[in-house]
Amino acid sequence: MEHQLPSMNARKEFIEIADEQDRNYWATRLGVSGEKLKSAIKAIQSMEFTRLKEFLTMEKIKSGSSYQHFLNS
Repeated sequence: MEHQLPSMNARKEFIEIADEQDRNYWATRLGVSGEKLKSAIKAIQSMEFTRLKEFLTMEKIKSGSSYQHFLNS
């Protein structure tokens, strides 16, 4: 059996929320405000980029009119 090393692409990216420049970079990359980013981090208790992206994507889907229409049907 061959052991594989984790690829460089599997490297986790973390957001340094205390650094305003870093926070602004990630907020822009995720398409949200700095405040929304901080709220998301607080909600999921993680600063990992991938987890935040998934959470914010789900939030966007949930707030979409088609999702709301589905829930109200």
